[in-house]
Amino acid sequence: MSFESLGLAPALLRALAEQGYTTPTPIQTAAIPLVLEGHDLLAGAQTGTGKTAAFALPLLQKLGVDQAALGTKQARKPRVLILTPTRELAAQVHDNLRGYGKHLRVHTVVVFGGVGMGGQVQALRRNPDLIVATPGRLIDHMDRRNVDLSGIDTLVLDEADRMLDMGFAPALRKILGALPKQRQTLLFSATFAPEIKALAAQFMREPREVQMAQPNAVAVGVNHRVHPVDADKKRDLLLHLLAADSRRQTLVFARTKHGSDKLAKYLEQHGFRVAAIHGNKSQGQRTRALADFKNGKTTVLVATDIAARGLDIAQLPAVVNYDLPMVAQDYVHRIGRTGRAGADGLALSLVSREEEGLLRDIRRLLKQDLAIEPIEGFEPAWNLRLDNSVPAMRKQGRNSGMAPRNNTKPGKPSHARRPHAQRDKGSEHTAAKKQRRSWREKAKSRNA
Repeated sequence: MSFESLGLAPALLRALAEQGYTTPTPIQTAAIPLVLEGHDLLAGAQTGTGKTAAFALPLLQKLGVDQAALGTKQARKPRVLILTPTRELAAQVHDNLRGYGKHLRVHTVVVFGGVGMGGQVQALRRNPDLIVATPGRLIDHMDRRNVDLSGIDTLVLDEADRMLDMGFAPALRKILGALPKQRQTLLFSATFAPEIKALAAQFMREPREVQMAQPNAVAVGVNHRVHPVDADKKRDLLLHLLAADSRRQTLVFARTKHGSDKLAKYLEQHGFRVAAIHGNKSQGQRTRALADFKNGKTTVLVATDIAARGLDIAQLPAVVNYDLPMVAQDYVHRIGRTGRAGADGLALSLVSREEEGLLRDIRRLLKQDLAIEPIEGFEPAWNLRLDNSVPAMRKQGRNSGMAPRNNTKPGKPSHARRPHAQRDKGSEHTAAKKQRRSWREKAKSRNA
């Protein structure tokens, strides 16, 4: 199968060849013909599968062909709207569109929160063909009548499950209610949860369905390893793992914004080139941090779950869960940054005693073993307890693939992290749900 066989225009094929793309991925092979034929599409695809090109290429083709037929003098309205959950994903999708459409006369703009509206207003007044937006900022422009959506004939909901998780359902309904009813709707989601099915039933017309991976599936090439450790030794262990190869690009997930900044400062004090990215950072800071990480200026990026989706980092060797996520599904999104497009990846999780329940949730979700590997010199003063649904694989004394063989225990840092309060086992699930609801309420204002 080739891109030529999918019926793409020569201008798009030229751009793809210039970027080194020769063979479409399975999601592209399945989705592109359906989009070109005008069908509504409900597509299930994990990150790293090439899903952006699966909708971007056929939409650019339709816009390019129509613009060539109409000419450039005719006044135009935006015809395509792409909604994404985060600023980073919006920027990434926009960059991809510009790259794929570099030989077409298709005008695209991107609008998201965290930056001034003035430049976006000017861009919207130039009658773009295609708009990429986060829901919150788009509604701001709608309320101020800065954007005309009456000509939208194609809507794309990218990472729809994430948008619902972040509490954007009311915003989506408001935006969908403002669009023409006669349109093509494309919904891309990592999972087909009941909420996604309900959204599709409400706003889509006889959608074709494409499922490229089982729900909660992770890339085959990812090696999962769990390192049990006392909470007050986590930072020591992280330094130990990172020191195995200080040039290796590593994405480290922390649970809170304050914790991310504190951990980044600690790593920097110990000689690592590090940056942090989270919701309290300005958009300029977030953009610079991501750019520095991509070009190798920094080798460690400490992030909250805002970075779990939408970060296009090619060939990322390793992801470290410094804190386990409160919701098991977020583990899948986090480690989706590594092992992309068939490459090998490493997902390490530093698990304290207080996080045993969260680890059990992750194992039940994945329905697969996670290797339990205590690191010599960092063995905890307790035994990791897991349920019996998935037998644990214990490998006492084994080293992580990121750690050298000659292990030495570094000195205790001057600002050692306090252990978390012991969580009552019976309340773990309830606490996670409460935390999740709190995140949803705050996510809209934080990320859009």
